[in-house]
Formats: sequence, C-alpha cells, structure tokens
Amino acid sequence: MGKPEWEREYVEYVSGRLPRLHRAAYLLCADTFQADDIVQATLASLYLGWRRAVRADNLDAYVHRILVRRYLDERRRPWARVLLGDRVPETPIEAGPGYEERDSLMTALRALPKGQRAVIVLRYFSDLSVEATAEALGCSAGNVKSQCSRGLTALRVTLGETTTLGGTGWQA
Repeated sequence: MGKPEWEREYVEYVSGRLPRLHRAAYLLCADTFQADDIVQATLASLYLGWRRAVRADNLDAYVHRILVRRYLDERRRPWARVLLGDRVPETPIEAGPGYEERDSLMTALRALPKGQRAVIVLRYFSDLSVEATAEALGCSAGNVKSQCSRGLTALRVTLGETTTLGGTGWQA
C-alpha cells in the first residue's frame, strides 16, 4: 500500500472516530484542554504506527489502549500539577438541560480510581465489549469485569440508584 493510500485510510478512520475519542479522553481527565492534548498525542502515535495498527484484530481497542496510555502519561508528568498563575481562571458555565446531571457524573467519575474509571469509560461511554476493553487496557476480561462491577457499585452509591448516566441509556 502506497503512502497516499494509507494516509487516506488513516484520515478516514480518524474522521469517523474523533468525537468518540475526544469524549472518552474528556471522561477520563475531566478537562477539555487536556482531553485535546491526549487525543492529539494518541493520533500522533497512531499515525506513526498506522501500518502496524491496521493489522490489529480490533483497531478501536488498539486506539483506545493508546488513548488510555497517553492519559496515564499525562497524569504522571510533574508539570501537569503546576498552576500557571495565582488563581484559577473563571470559566463561564452554560447551564442547559442535563448540566447538573453531567456535573454529577463527572464528579463521580473523578472519584473513581483510574482503573475503574478507564473501564467504565471504555465499556459504557465508548461502547467497547469486555474483550475489547481488556485488549485496550492490556488486562484480562475477568479484571475488566471486576473493575467494572466495583466502579458501577461506587457510581451507584455516589449518584443514587435510579440516576440515568449521560443520556447513554445506561442506568446506575
């Protein structure tokens, strides 16, 4: 496959997945700008390894694995905890339908340990199967199931038993 052909395939793949990748990154880190950085780093890695990536059994799981690794890399960097300035800038809040529910969900997700948060985001917000989630996180399907169970239990406690999460049709 020539360079123009694989670049076209890469662009088509990324164009179709970009909103979902950004949503997953945002749900992991709860910061729009950091999510942009994570997605950009993910797509750069994917571009560099595209020929290897397209040979993966599950390309979406392969890409989500890169995304989760980039998120964890960002969390490990010491400068990620540095505040440039003496106060946090005020961000206008656009209150609209479901805002309080989204805010509650983001707070509950941030309270989960990183592993549980990654499993919940990939399983329920990125619609990956147990097997694809396990592949993306580099762990066993049993680990995904147990992390998912613990994460859902914690979300149920935090959000209340009958809260509908994020318009996904999934209920805690």
